[in-house]
Amino acid sequence: MNFQQLRSIREAARRNYNLTEVANALYTSQPGVSRQIRELEDELGVIIFERNGKRLTGLTEPGKGILKIVERLLVEAENLQQASLEYAGQSSGTLTIAATHTQARYALPKVVQSFRASFPDVRIALQQSSPEHIAEWVLSGKADIGIATEGLSQFPDLVSFPCYRWSHLIVVPDNHPLLARSPIHLEDLAEFPLITYDVGFTGRGHLDAAFERAGLRPDIVLTAMDSDVIKQYVAMGLGVGIVASMAFDHGRDKGLRAVEASHLFAANTTRLAVRRGAYLRTYAQEFIQQFAPELSRREIERTLGGEEAA
Repeated sequence: MNFQQLRSIREAARRNYNLTEVANALYTSQPGVSRQIRELEDELGVIIFERNGKRLTGLTEPGKGILKIVERLLVEAENLQQASLEYAGQSSGTLTIAATHTQARYALPKVVQSFRASFPDVRIALQQSSPEHIAEWVLSGKADIGIATEGLSQFPDLVSFPCYRWSHLIVVPDNHPLLARSPIHLEDLAEFPLITYDVGFTGRGHLDAAFERAGLRPDIVLTAMDSDVIKQYVAMGLGVGIVASMAFDHGRDKGLRAVEASHLFAANTTRLAVRRGAYLRTYAQEFIQQFAPELSRREIERTLGGEEAA
């Protein structure tokens, strides 16, 4: 039994049994992956995967139990490497953070600046994507920490911490007719073309839910992942924008006006997630505390040990 065999098992399950994708992920060949899987099955005396000819189609019942053990073994092997660096007194390394654009652009800069002052020998690799990809990267070990508003709490193999709450803003050009209405109602918004986030991003679910409860079908003419892109098209007069509150700067966003929308849409919670059971280097724990100061190191350790965060 070797780690390459275990990785082949794990990646096959993660990548919907597509051996071409597994081979690409492990930097090997498809026949090599098939051989690793078959050799481990022969060694264990158990068929792990169901097959249709040479194609994998699913996990057998014994395979489901074996996969859980394989995942634990690989996590602990990675933890052993991290712990050895920690106990050797090495304060250098790379902290990989996966975040949505809004978090990377507006919530992270001050934290990264402060963190770099405390840990100048730690390199930060910042990746941006959708919440689903962020979760996938953290689960696979490609990222140490994931930060997003939607989705992270839905993955049982991630431990997520609530960090801060925020609301949405309505953004319009100067002299827009909506500015004459106070307070603004959902029915008012539904009269205009809207520009906001893609589905699954930055609290979009709360926007859709509010309109649905009101029996309204808004005309969402443009969506984007990037708050700055949304504001650009609002400035061009293509529609009324709905963005995260932290994404608007009254001094920088000239020609635009922002109106509070917390009375229209439910509040959102930004969450920070790590892989369940992962060993966190001291600098990773420090980053979490700087991003969410209300979390104590003891609370982080207790949650990683099996108790859920609030």
